This record gives sequence, C-alpha cells and structure tokens, in this order.
Amino acid sequence: MSTAYIVDACRTPRGIGKQGKGALAHLHPQELGATVLRAIRDRNALDTSKVDDIIWSTSQQRGKQAGDLGRLSALWADYDLKASGVTLDRYCGGGITSVSFAAAQIMAGFEDVIIAGGTEMMSHHAECDAWEVGTEYVALGRARGNQDLHLEHPISHVGVAADAIASMEGISRAELEALGADSQRKAKVAMDEGRFDKSVVPVYNADGSVALDTEEYPRPATTQESLAALKPAFVAIEQMVASPDGTNMRQMIERKYPDLKWEPMHHAGTSSGVVDGAAALLLASEAAIKENGWKPRARIVASVNVGDCPTLILNAPAPAARKALERANLSVADIDVWEINEAFAVVTEKAIRDLGIDRNKVNINGGSIALGHPIGATGAILIGTALDELERSGGRYALITMCAFGGMAPAMIIERV
Repeated sequence: MSTAYIVDACRTPRGIGKQGKGALAHLHPQELGATVLRAIRDRNALDTSKVDDIIWSTSQQRGKQAGDLGRLSALWADYDLKASGVTLDRYCGGGITSVSFAAAQIMAGFEDVIIAGGTEMMSHHAECDAWEVGTEYVALGRARGNQDLHLEHPISHVGVAADAIASMEGISRAELEALGADSQRKAKVAMDEGRFDKSVVPVYNADGSVALDTEEYPRPATTQESLAALKPAFVAIEQMVASPDGTNMRQMIERKYPDLKWEPMHHAGTSSGVVDGAAALLLASEAAIKENGWKPRARIVASVNVGDCPTLILNAPAPAARKALERANLSVADIDVWEINEAFAVVTEKAIRDLGIDRNKVNINGGSIALGHPIGATGAILIGTALDELERSGGRYALITMCAFGGMAPAMIIERV
C-alpha cells in the first residue's frame, strides 16, 4: 500500500460567526475556501492541473454554503478546470474525514495529489444568532427535515447532552471551568509566541484590504473566577420541543436514561465558539512528492471512525482514539500531541480521564473553547495545528479526534516526517 503524505497545511484565522460582528461575516463561503486553496497553491508552487481532486467538508450545506463548495471554491481560486471537487458532511467530524478520504485515495493508488479541507461560516447559520452558544444542534436536523425520524434513538441538543454527561461522569462545573480557562490561557501563549504563524493566512476583501489576519474570538482575560459568574446557557433549550409528540430536549435524554438526574453546567465559557473559518491540506503520494520536489511534513498513520450513543451524542472520541491506537499498534503514551476538540469542556475532560492522557499533551495551544469551532473546517484545522506543534516540539506522533452529531467520532494519527 502506498503512503499518503501531508505536504502542507494552512488555514484562515477564525472570525466571530455573527453577521454584523465578525470580520469575515460579509464574505461568501466560496471566498473563504478560495483563500486557503490559493495559499496551498502559492506556497507549494502547485500546478493545479495536477490536482486529482479537492475533498471538502461543510456541515450546513444550505444557503450560501449549498452546492459543492469544494469545486466552487476551486473555481473562485482560479484553479485549473481539471481540478475536480466534492463536498461531504459528517457534521463536526467532516474536516478529519475529508483528509481521511484523501489519504485513502492516495494509499489505494487511485490518485496522487489531493487537497482536503473544509469551510464553515457560522455567521450564515441563523440558529447561531438565536441561540448564542453551541455548535451542532437539533434545529440543524429539523431544518433538513430529518430530525423527527429519530424517535427510536432520540437525539437531544448537544449542550443539554453535555450537561447530562458531566453529571453521569461526576465532573463538576468547577472542573469544566478550569478546562475552559486553561484553553484561553494556552491560546494566548500560542498567539503571543507566534505558534500559529506557519499555518494562518490572511483573508482579504475584494478591494485588497485585510479582512482578518489574526484570531478574533479568544478572550485572553478569562479566568476561572469570571467563568463561575456565568449563567448556564442551555436551560431554555432543555424545554424546546424536539419531536412531533411534544417531547422536549431534556425529555429526549430522560426517555433513554430515565434514572439520570442532572443540572445545567455549560455556558459560553465552557462551550466552543461560534466562528467562521476554512482550512486546507495538500496530500500527495511518494511519486508526486518526488516529481514536484516537495518535502513532506507528515504521513497518515491511521484513520478510523466510531459510532456511539446518539442520545448522548458526544461520547465517541475516546473509543475512536482507542481504535486508532490499536490499528497503529501504538499506546496512549506514544502520542506526543493530542487534539481533542473542545466542542464542550466535558468532551475533552471525559476523554482525558477515560484514556489516562497526560494533560500537558492535550490541546497544547488552546482549543475550540478559546479559538472557536467552524464545524466542517475544524478537523482540518486541528490536523494542521497538531502538525505545527509536532514540528515545534520535536514530537513524533499526534492523534486528532472530535465528537460529531449523531454520536460519532473520527480519529486520525499522523507521524512527523
């Protein structure tokens, strides 16, 4: 089997995902995708006629994000017409899946040069403006006409599920807030030290002025004490009707777990940020590496997927990580860099506890609580972030995983070359 190499990774800074507030919100999603595609091309002297495919991830494929955003972004970026594209949706997990699909094509010997990545402009998600915090949600399913089918396996709101899981696991609000505050602290250190500079590319307006060239979402002054003063965010959402029979979000979980009792805990400081962003990775076969004179930065070691309870939604990252480690014949201790997406603080906290991970190796440069979570793009962002950190620290292996709506998680292991 051939080896799939990562040649390069880049991303936009993440802008606040609200119309009228975010620095990127006035742009079209195709412009954001085109930004990273141009950067990948220009940074690697890439002849785009040799790009076999562009595999893109976008979660909410409606409105301005409808259609094949991968192909349309490539056209906007003036790629050669031979460079085809496809767009997929695995909710939060799509960014990892886009890279996984690209790697599989190369490892199978079917293709030689593929760009993988994703775009999500949450400023175009009407639900985000109404609900203020949270990322994936049941309203997304209802908008597509599919949520009402899930009565046998009821799917609640992710924020409500996060609160339920914290109670089930005996994780306190204070412990969740400690993780949230630490995410902000680590992100500030990373930004102050320029750790994102290798991957972040500026986004420009049509007139050539800079729209955004640094992270817009972080709140570096955040402390655990300031988080303790925030009110839980998902109290009202618990009572939202979620099915034709009048069942609300809280009852969705209680239907499956009738003995479970819990209190609201998560809020904006322990939930991932609503942002706009895009990312792209250039993957290539060994033959393409030699032909183009590229120097590979990493190789794909393993890529897996796992399903878990759709009602609790968020618990699959640890099982996915275990599966990836088993496939790669590695242990938890072998992994130097862990990126476990902070969809909610409980997701990362539970995975750390379940797997027995050294906390100093997890989300070293902050996570989505501080930096934001552009759903379909986040997985690709995290792979690039992990690669940059491996190179900065001299580590060998990184494992990237994240929960996805419906009770799923992809996981990928990369090895620095």
